[in-house]
Amino acid sequence: MTLKKNTSMKILLTSTSFQDTPGKHQDLLASSGLDVDTIRGPVDKNFLLPIISNYDGVICGDDEYDYEVLKKGKFGKLKVLSKYGIGLDKIDTKSANRLGIIVTNCPGVNHVAVAEHVFGLMLSFFKNIPRELEITKKNKWIRYIGNELYGKKIGVAGLGRIGKEILIRAKSFGLETFAYDKYIDKKFVKDYDIKTIEDERELFSTVDILSLNMNLTSDNKNFVNKKKIENFAKKGLLIINTARGELVNEEAIIFGIKNNLISGYLTDVLVEEPIRENHPFLKYDNIYITPHIASRNYETVVRQGVKAIDNLLKNLKIV
Repeated sequence: MTLKKNTSMKILLTSTSFQDTPGKHQDLLASSGLDVDTIRGPVDKNFLLPIISNYDGVICGDDEYDYEVLKKGKFGKLKVLSKYGIGLDKIDTKSANRLGIIVTNCPGVNHVAVAEHVFGLMLSFFKNIPRELEITKKNKWIRYIGNELYGKKIGVAGLGRIGKEILIRAKSFGLETFAYDKYIDKKFVKDYDIKTIEDERELFSTVDILSLNMNLTSDNKNFVNKKKIENFAKKGLLIINTARGELVNEEAIIFGIKNNLISGYLTDVLVEEPIRENHPFLKYDNIYITPHIASRNYETVVRQGVKAIDNLLKNLKIV
Protein backbone atom coordinates (compact mmCIF):
# COMPACT_ATOMS: atom_id res chain seq x y z
CA MET A 1 0.00 0.00 0.00
CA THR A 2 1.43 3.38 -1.04
CA LEU A 3 0.37 6.23 1.23
CA LYS A 4 0.30 9.93 0.51
CA LYS A 5 2.07 11.38 3.54
CA ASN A 6 1.20 14.50 5.53
CA THR A 7 -2.45 14.50 4.60
CA SER A 8 -3.32 16.74 7.59
CA MET A 9 -6.57 14.80 7.85
CA LYS A 10 -7.97 14.22 11.31
CA ILE A 11 -9.40 10.84 12.31
CA LEU A 12 -11.39 9.60 15.31
CA LEU A 13 -10.86 6.01 16.50
CA THR A 14 -13.37 4.60 19.02
CA SER A 15 -13.02 0.82 18.80
CA THR A 16 -11.56 -0.48 22.06
CA SER A 17 -10.45 -3.86 20.71
CA PHE A 18 -8.55 -2.05 17.95
CA GLN A 19 -6.88 0.16 20.53
CA ASP A 20 -6.14 -2.60 23.04
CA THR A 21 -4.58 -5.14 20.67
CA PRO A 22 -1.07 -4.72 19.26
CA GLY A 23 -0.42 -5.81 15.69
CA LYS A 24 -0.18 -4.92 12.04
CA HIS A 25 -3.27 -2.71 12.17
CA GLN A 26 -1.62 -0.45 14.74
CA ASP A 27 1.50 -0.15 12.59
CA LEU A 28 -0.53 0.60 9.48
CA LEU A 29 -2.48 3.38 11.19
CA ALA A 30 0.69 4.86 12.68
CA SER A 31 2.33 4.98 9.24
CA SER A 32 -0.67 6.57 7.53
CA GLY A 33 0.25 10.18 8.28
CA LEU A 34 -3.21 10.76 9.75
CA ASP A 35 -3.79 12.82 12.89
CA VAL A 36 -5.62 10.30 15.11
CA ASP A 37 -7.65 10.97 18.25
CA THR A 38 -8.73 7.96 20.31
CA ILE A 39 -11.81 7.66 22.50
CA ARG A 40 -13.02 4.50 24.18
CA GLY A 41 -16.41 3.66 22.71
CA PRO A 42 -19.12 2.94 22.17
CA VAL A 43 -20.06 6.61 22.39
CA ASP A 44 -23.54 8.10 22.14
CA LYS A 45 -24.79 11.02 20.09
CA ASN A 46 -24.52 13.52 22.94
CA PHE A 47 -20.79 12.87 23.08
CA LEU A 48 -20.36 12.96 19.31
CA LEU A 49 -22.38 16.07 18.49
CA PRO A 50 -19.87 18.64 19.82
CA ILE A 51 -16.83 17.00 18.18
CA ILE A 52 -17.84 15.13 15.04
CA SER A 53 -17.39 18.12 12.70
CA ASN A 54 -13.66 18.15 13.51
CA TYR A 55 -12.98 14.81 11.80
CA ASP A 56 -12.53 13.79 8.18
CA GLY A 57 -13.16 10.16 9.03
CA VAL A 58 -13.99 7.78 11.85
CA ILE A 59 -13.03 4.19 12.57
CA CYS A 60 -16.03 3.37 14.69
CA GLY A 61 -17.45 0.53 16.70
CA ASP A 62 -21.06 0.58 17.88
CA ASP A 63 -21.28 4.35 18.23
CA GLU A 64 -24.56 6.22 17.66
CA TYR A 65 -24.65 7.91 14.26
CA ASP A 66 -28.17 9.19 13.73
CA TYR A 67 -29.23 11.92 11.31
CA GLU A 68 -28.40 14.71 13.73
CA VAL A 69 -24.83 13.52 14.26
CA LEU A 70 -24.27 12.86 10.57
CA LYS A 71 -25.64 16.27 9.58
CA LYS A 72 -23.34 17.97 12.08
CA GLY A 73 -20.42 15.97 10.69
CA LYS A 74 -21.28 16.82 7.10
CA PHE A 75 -21.37 20.55 7.89
CA GLY A 76 -17.84 20.10 9.17
CA LYS A 77 -15.21 17.80 7.64
CA LEU A 78 -16.77 14.33 7.88
CA LYS A 79 -16.43 12.24 4.72
CA VAL A 80 -16.12 8.57 5.79
CA LEU A 81 -17.38 6.27 8.54
CA SER A 82 -15.32 3.09 8.49
CA LYS A 83 -17.08 0.53 10.67
CA TYR A 84 -14.69 -1.72 12.56
CA GLY A 85 -16.99 -4.73 12.30
CA ILE A 86 -19.98 -5.79 10.29
CA GLY A 87 -23.25 -4.57 11.77
CA LEU A 88 -24.37 -1.12 10.62
CA ASP A 89 -27.53 -0.90 12.72
CA LYS A 90 -26.12 1.93 14.85
CA ILE A 91 -25.56 4.06 11.74
CA ASP A 92 -28.39 5.76 9.88
CA THR A 93 -27.09 4.59 6.52
CA LYS A 94 -29.97 6.18 4.55
CA SER A 95 -29.18 9.59 5.98
CA ALA A 96 -25.46 9.05 5.43
CA ASN A 97 -26.14 8.26 1.78
CA ARG A 98 -28.31 11.36 1.33
CA LEU A 99 -25.64 13.52 2.95
CA GLY A 100 -22.86 12.03 0.84
CA ILE A 101 -21.01 10.42 3.74
CA ILE A 102 -19.42 7.10 2.77
CA VAL A 103 -20.09 4.17 5.14
CA THR A 104 -18.04 0.98 4.94
CA ASN A 105 -17.78 -2.20 7.02
CA CYS A 106 -15.64 -5.35 7.24
CA PRO A 107 -17.58 -8.41 6.08
CA GLY A 108 -15.88 -11.78 6.07
CA VAL A 109 -13.38 -11.16 8.87
CA ASN A 110 -14.97 -12.54 12.04
CA HIS A 111 -17.26 -15.44 11.12
CA VAL A 112 -14.87 -18.15 12.33
CA ALA A 113 -14.31 -16.43 15.68
CA VAL A 114 -18.02 -15.91 16.34
CA ALA A 115 -18.91 -19.47 15.35
CA GLU A 116 -16.27 -20.77 17.76
CA HIS A 117 -17.70 -18.57 20.52
CA VAL A 118 -21.17 -20.03 19.97
CA PHE A 119 -19.78 -23.51 20.59
CA GLY A 120 -17.79 -22.27 23.58
CA LEU A 121 -21.02 -21.00 25.15
CA MET A 122 -22.93 -24.10 24.17
CA LEU A 123 -20.39 -26.56 25.56
CA SER A 124 -20.00 -24.53 28.76
CA PHE A 125 -23.76 -24.68 29.30
CA PHE A 126 -24.32 -28.35 28.51
CA LYS A 127 -21.26 -29.51 30.47
CA ASN A 128 -21.82 -27.17 33.48
CA ILE A 129 -18.27 -25.89 33.07
CA PRO A 130 -18.65 -22.47 34.80
CA ARG A 131 -20.37 -24.02 37.83
CA GLU A 132 -17.80 -26.78 38.14
CA LEU A 133 -14.90 -24.34 37.87
CA GLU A 134 -16.31 -22.28 40.73
CA ILE A 135 -16.77 -25.41 42.83
CA THR A 136 -13.23 -26.70 42.39
CA LYS A 137 -11.79 -23.22 43.07
CA LYS A 138 -13.40 -23.54 46.50
CA ASN A 139 -11.61 -26.89 46.96
CA LYS A 140 -14.87 -28.81 46.68
CA TRP A 141 -15.76 -31.83 44.56
CA ILE A 142 -19.41 -31.67 43.48
CA ARG A 143 -20.18 -33.32 40.15
CA TYR A 144 -23.25 -32.25 38.21
CA ILE A 145 -24.81 -34.27 35.40
CA GLY A 146 -24.30 -32.67 32.00
CA ASN A 147 -25.73 -33.33 28.57
CA GLU A 148 -24.38 -34.28 25.16
CA LEU A 149 -24.75 -32.07 22.13
CA TYR A 150 -24.95 -35.16 19.94
CA GLY A 151 -28.37 -35.76 18.42
CA LYS A 152 -29.88 -32.44 19.40
CA LYS A 153 -31.46 -30.11 16.88
CA ILE A 154 -29.85 -26.72 16.27
CA GLY A 155 -31.54 -23.99 14.31
CA VAL A 156 -29.64 -20.99 12.97
CA ALA A 157 -31.69 -17.85 12.36
CA GLY A 158 -29.69 -15.92 9.78
CA LEU A 159 -27.82 -17.86 7.11
CA GLY A 160 -24.96 -15.46 6.53
CA ARG A 161 -21.26 -16.21 6.93
CA ILE A 162 -21.51 -16.76 10.69
CA GLY A 163 -24.64 -18.86 10.48
CA LYS A 164 -23.02 -21.07 7.87
CA GLU A 165 -19.88 -21.54 9.96
CA ILE A 166 -22.00 -22.61 12.93
CA LEU A 167 -23.92 -25.16 10.89
CA ILE A 168 -20.74 -26.62 9.37
CA ARG A 169 -19.28 -27.09 12.86
CA ALA A 170 -22.57 -28.44 14.19
CA LYS A 171 -22.32 -31.33 11.75
CA SER A 172 -19.06 -32.48 13.35
CA PHE A 173 -20.77 -32.57 16.76
CA GLY A 174 -23.54 -34.78 15.43
CA LEU A 175 -26.24 -32.13 15.72
CA GLU A 176 -29.26 -32.15 13.45
CA THR A 177 -29.09 -28.87 11.53
CA PHE A 178 -31.80 -26.40 10.52
CA ALA A 179 -31.63 -22.98 8.87
CA TYR A 180 -34.10 -20.11 8.91
CA ASP A 181 -33.67 -17.09 6.62
CA LYS A 182 -35.75 -15.09 4.19
CA TYR A 183 -33.08 -15.72 1.56
CA ILE A 184 -31.79 -19.28 1.72
CA ASP A 185 -28.54 -20.19 -0.01
CA LYS A 186 -29.90 -23.28 -1.75
CA LYS A 187 -26.50 -24.56 -2.82
CA PHE A 188 -25.14 -24.35 0.72
CA VAL A 189 -28.05 -26.19 2.35
CA LYS A 190 -27.92 -28.87 -0.33
CA ASP A 191 -24.15 -29.33 -0.13
CA TYR A 192 -24.21 -29.63 3.69
CA ASP A 193 -27.56 -31.42 4.03
CA ILE A 194 -29.17 -28.64 6.08
CA LYS A 195 -32.93 -28.72 6.60
CA THR A 196 -34.70 -25.41 6.09
CA ILE A 197 -37.58 -23.87 8.03
CA GLU A 198 -39.69 -21.08 6.55
CA ASP A 199 -42.02 -20.33 9.46
CA GLU A 200 -40.84 -18.65 12.69
CA ARG A 201 -43.27 -20.65 14.83
CA GLU A 202 -42.01 -23.90 13.35
CA LEU A 203 -38.44 -22.83 14.08
CA PHE A 204 -39.20 -22.24 17.78
CA SER A 205 -41.19 -25.46 18.14
CA THR A 206 -38.73 -27.73 16.30
CA VAL A 207 -35.21 -27.03 17.54
CA ASP A 208 -33.53 -27.65 20.90
CA ILE A 209 -30.98 -24.88 20.36
CA LEU A 210 -31.68 -21.60 18.59
CA SER A 211 -28.70 -19.49 17.50
CA LEU A 212 -29.45 -15.91 16.50
CA ASN A 213 -27.14 -14.72 13.73
CA MET A 214 -29.16 -12.10 11.88
CA ASN A 215 -28.36 -8.51 11.08
CA LEU A 216 -30.64 -6.28 13.15
CA THR A 217 -33.39 -4.60 11.13
CA SER A 218 -36.69 -2.89 11.92
CA ASP A 219 -38.42 -6.11 10.86
CA ASN A 220 -36.64 -8.50 13.23
CA LYS A 221 -36.30 -6.40 16.38
CA ASN A 222 -37.63 -8.53 19.27
CA PHE A 223 -37.52 -11.61 17.06
CA VAL A 224 -37.52 -13.52 20.35
CA ASN A 225 -40.50 -12.30 22.32
CA LYS A 226 -42.95 -13.45 24.98
CA LYS A 227 -45.57 -14.63 22.48
CA LYS A 228 -43.16 -16.97 20.75
CA ILE A 229 -41.66 -18.29 23.97
CA GLU A 230 -45.05 -18.84 25.60
CA ASN A 231 -46.89 -20.30 22.63
CA PHE A 232 -44.36 -21.91 20.32
CA ALA A 233 -41.04 -22.64 22.03
CA LYS A 234 -40.11 -26.29 22.38
CA LYS A 235 -39.88 -27.21 26.05
CA GLY A 236 -36.34 -26.53 27.26
CA LEU A 237 -35.28 -24.45 24.24
CA LEU A 238 -31.79 -22.97 24.63
CA ILE A 239 -31.36 -19.55 22.98
CA ILE A 240 -27.93 -18.23 21.97
CA ASN A 241 -27.36 -14.67 20.79
CA THR A 242 -24.06 -13.48 19.33
CA ALA A 243 -25.64 -10.95 16.96
CA ARG A 244 -27.48 -7.99 18.50
CA GLY A 245 -29.18 -7.56 21.87
CA GLU A 246 -32.23 -5.96 20.29
CA LEU A 247 -33.12 -9.22 18.51
CA VAL A 248 -34.37 -10.38 21.91
CA ASN A 249 -36.91 -8.91 24.28
CA GLU A 250 -35.04 -9.26 27.57
CA GLU A 251 -38.23 -9.35 29.67
CA ALA A 252 -39.42 -12.28 27.55
CA ILE A 253 -36.23 -14.18 28.35
CA ILE A 254 -36.82 -13.72 32.08
CA PHE A 255 -40.44 -14.84 31.62
CA GLY A 256 -39.25 -17.96 29.81
CA ILE A 257 -36.66 -18.76 32.49
CA LYS A 258 -39.04 -18.19 35.42
CA ASN A 259 -41.71 -20.39 33.86
CA ASN A 260 -39.29 -23.15 32.80
CA LEU A 261 -40.22 -22.66 29.15
CA ILE A 262 -36.61 -22.23 28.04
CA SER A 263 -33.57 -23.91 29.58
CA GLY A 264 -31.27 -20.93 29.24
CA TYR A 265 -30.10 -17.84 27.41
CA LEU A 266 -26.46 -17.54 26.35
CA THR A 267 -25.59 -14.10 25.04
CA ASP A 268 -22.62 -12.03 23.98
CA VAL A 269 -24.78 -8.94 23.45
CA LEU A 270 -27.27 -6.88 25.43
CA VAL A 271 -29.80 -4.19 24.53
CA GLU A 272 -27.79 -1.75 26.64
CA GLU A 273 -24.01 -2.07 26.68
CA PRO A 274 -21.95 -2.06 28.82
CA ILE A 275 -24.17 -4.03 31.20
CA ARG A 276 -26.03 -1.80 33.62
CA GLU A 277 -25.76 -2.21 37.36
CA ASN A 278 -28.15 -4.79 38.81
CA HIS A 279 -29.26 -6.06 35.41
CA PRO A 280 -32.07 -8.60 36.04
CA PHE A 281 -30.22 -11.26 34.03
CA LEU A 282 -27.60 -11.45 36.78
CA LYS A 283 -30.02 -13.28 39.10
CA TYR A 284 -30.14 -16.41 36.94
CA ASP A 285 -27.51 -19.13 36.76
CA ASN A 286 -28.86 -20.34 33.41
CA ILE A 287 -28.27 -16.98 31.75
CA TYR A 288 -24.68 -16.64 30.58
CA ILE A 289 -23.37 -13.23 29.51
CA THR A 290 -20.04 -12.50 27.84
CA PRO A 291 -19.17 -8.81 27.26
CA HIS A 292 -19.41 -8.62 23.46
CA ILE A 293 -16.19 -10.54 22.90
CA ALA A 294 -17.18 -13.19 20.34
CA SER A 295 -14.96 -11.63 17.69
CA ARG A 296 -12.42 -10.17 20.13
CA ASN A 297 -9.58 -12.51 19.22
CA TYR A 298 -6.10 -11.46 18.20
CA GLU A 299 -6.39 -12.87 14.69
CA THR A 300 -9.79 -11.27 14.12
CA VAL A 301 -8.81 -7.89 15.56
CA VAL A 302 -5.83 -7.63 13.22
CA ARG A 303 -7.83 -8.69 10.14
CA GLN A 304 -10.68 -6.38 11.02
CA GLY A 305 -8.41 -3.49 11.91
CA VAL A 306 -6.44 -3.69 8.67
CA LYS A 307 -9.67 -3.87 6.67
CA ALA A 308 -11.16 -0.88 8.49
CA ILE A 309 -8.02 1.21 7.84
CA ASP A 310 -7.90 0.10 4.21
CA ASN A 311 -11.56 1.13 3.74
CA LEU A 312 -10.88 4.48 5.38
CA LEU A 313 -7.75 5.32 3.38
CA LYS A 314 -9.24 4.31 0.04
CA ASN A 315 -12.36 6.41 0.57
CA LEU A 316 -10.37 9.39 1.79
CA LYS A 317 -8.37 8.91 -1.42
CA ILE A 318 -4.98 8.88 0.30
CA VAL A 319 -3.80 5.53 -1.06
